Amino acid sequence: MVIGVVRERKTEENRVALTPAGVETLLAAGHEVWVEKEAGEASGFRDEDYRAAGAKLSQGSEEVWRGCELVTKVKEPVPEEYSLIRRGQIVFAYFHCAASLELTQALSNSGCIAIAYETIQERDGSLPLLTPMSEVAGRMAIQQAAKYLEREHGGRGVLLGGVPGVAPANVVIIGAGVVGTNAAKMAAGWGARVSILDVNLQKLRYLSDVLPPNVVTLMSNPLNIREALREADVVISSVLIPGAKAPKLVKREHLALMKKGAVIVDVAIDQGGSTETSRPTNHVNPIYEVDGIVHYCVTNMPGAMPMTSTLALTNATLPYLLQIAGKGWKKACRRSKAISSGVNTVYGKIVFQPVAEAFGLPYQKLDTLLD
Repeated sequence: MVIGVVRERKTEENRVALTPAGVETLLAAGHEVWVEKEAGEASGFRDEDYRAAGAKLSQGSEEVWRGCELVTKVKEPVPEEYSLIRRGQIVFAYFHCAASLELTQALSNSGCIAIAYETIQERDGSLPLLTPMSEVAGRMAIQQAAKYLEREHGGRGVLLGGVPGVAPANVVIIGAGVVGTNAAKMAAGWGARVSILDVNLQKLRYLSDVLPPNVVTLMSNPLNIREALREADVVISSVLIPGAKAPKLVKREHLALMKKGAVIVDVAIDQGGSTETSRPTNHVNPIYEVDGIVHYCVTNMPGAMPMTSTLALTNATLPYLLQIAGKGWKKACRRSKAISSGVNTVYGKIVFQPVAEAFGLPYQKLDTLLD
């Protein structure tokens, strides 16, 4: 199969979907790889590295989209790329379709086979291609929160870990998944007072056992969320329903309960955000203020750490890419329940139910299209 890698067009997205090592692996499996020039520069991979690995270097993205059966990206195509996607072409990337009707319609109109990293789900319920970036985003969330607590950014001017004789910041984490757990580790390591809320008692028991005493676990319910928000200097919102819109757990009226200059980091913004006042931002303009509360809602947080993020991501995506390219998408879906769960659109049909439900659009079972 001819596999293409394009340079990311999303604002300040510096990751790349394939490393030179990945090119070597794909070539050894009998595939051909085209890489757009400078696709890997921001992640530390030069064109010479890709050429030495055996890739064909392409001058622009149009050549890659036109000539490749499968195009792998990191983030979803941007509007300027919509017209380049062909019917029957496999596109393997993060899409987060439930957060964007425009993107969902563009993918449907193109007739492509859109396989989403974020909805590939193994039988044990794990999300193997979302996990590495959730680890990065969870750790980054605390780093960014500490930065935007600074007075010059509109924050409260509170040092996350405090100093002797002065209390540390209160960090509230809503959701004890991969993002929340990694955020809790980082915040605890910085010396903050941490409260982590979730509806899963098993997760809370585990975190209570493994995290240090400055982390308190709480059952997530409206009362506990409101009480935690009153004390919060930082709120990390990380609630996830795989492939679906995130629930709005922090309401507009809750901001009045919070301290002025507190910081909300909504890591769920890719799926529409779990705070009513959240709206997508980017690395160029990452924050805004609502009712005196600083909001950080960057939709591609790991893009700011492309060297770490690219390696972590491609470690996870390459085995699935090999299966899809080696077997073809239909056979790969029949052989792997995980890969079939990743397919969002096929030949104009929406085959991932949460996306169809998000916009009230028709849904068709993938099995009916695999014959």
